[in-house]
Amino acid sequence: MATIFTAPLFAWVSGGALDTKERLPLASHAAIAESMSVKVGVVGVGAIGRNHARIYSELASADLVGIYDANHEHAQAIAAEFGTEAVADLDELVARVDAASVSTPTITHREIATKLLSAGKHVLVEKPISDSVDDARAIIDLANEKGLILQVGHIERFNPVMSQLEQRLDSPKFIECHRLSPFPKRSLDIGVVLDLMIHDLEIVLHLVNSPIAAIDAVGIQVLTRREDIANARIRFENGCVANITASRISPERMRKIRVFQSDAYLSLDYQDQSGWIYRKDGMEIGREEVLVEKDEPLKCELSAFVDCAAKGEQPKVSGQQGAAALDVALEITRIIEESC
Repeated sequence: MATIFTAPLFAWVSGGALDTKERLPLASHAAIAESMSVKVGVVGVGAIGRNHARIYSELASADLVGIYDANHEHAQAIAAEFGTEAVADLDELVARVDAASVSTPTITHREIATKLLSAGKHVLVEKPISDSVDDARAIIDLANEKGLILQVGHIERFNPVMSQLEQRLDSPKFIECHRLSPFPKRSLDIGVVLDLMIHDLEIVLHLVNSPIAAIDAVGIQVLTRREDIANARIRFENGCVANITASRISPERMRKIRVFQSDAYLSLDYQDQSGWIYRKDGMEIGREEVLVEKDEPLKCELSAFVDCAAKGEQPKVSGQQGAAALDVALEITRIIEESC
């Protein structure tokens, strides 16, 4: 049975995106602007945080001044690898930085983001923004109050294939997403919806920009106590339908999106950064390769975050957009749990 999605938290879940440039007055960026680079740090240097440290160490616009992890010995090894310092106390890292990535377990996001924002630091928090809508709202409200950048790590929005979608789409009618991966042995505090599917939920909300009319969802527990395979079918009020599948126990990796509209069909591969567009040509269907200028999405994401911190510009994926994806992901999770 479809669940009617009647109480979205944020305006663009129900259509009508807010203009965050007008709503969020930014704090002074004079101190950053006077220096040649933004002083950045990373909180949590597991599999994801390590890559944040790696890329920050390579960016000319960033100065990686330190990292922090609850496992100090591990942090020291990562720090040595990327030419920075592992601090033993989170407060010390907060005092050093202008901006920081938070790549810790989801349940800690509110506490750590609050510490950074309260100290006047810009924050990129890995997805999902938090594990509850209330926590997401608290993080967003504090960032707004302080006039600070809050970006959420929805990396696929920085994948070069996204610009190809945005350039070619005007009225999507059907969207199909597949995101499959082998068992990761990480992020086991959340199910596959919050771990993987949320990437595609955020993208679909961005592309469709219409109120959600109803959601159908099913999920199966296989190796963990939470869903490891899930499918959601989302119907929007403008008539568009999105069918989204995620698995973290697949023998293969797949990150693909197919989008249909009246005059074209796009098939894009996030992983290979390649794709095809199919168009009507009379009674024939023509196929054209989509040329993508390949780049590392995480590098694009972190570079954009540093630029936003330096210039006071709003991020491509704001706290509100991250929270909107979380809101839908939690609803899908609730439907799955009630059906088990």
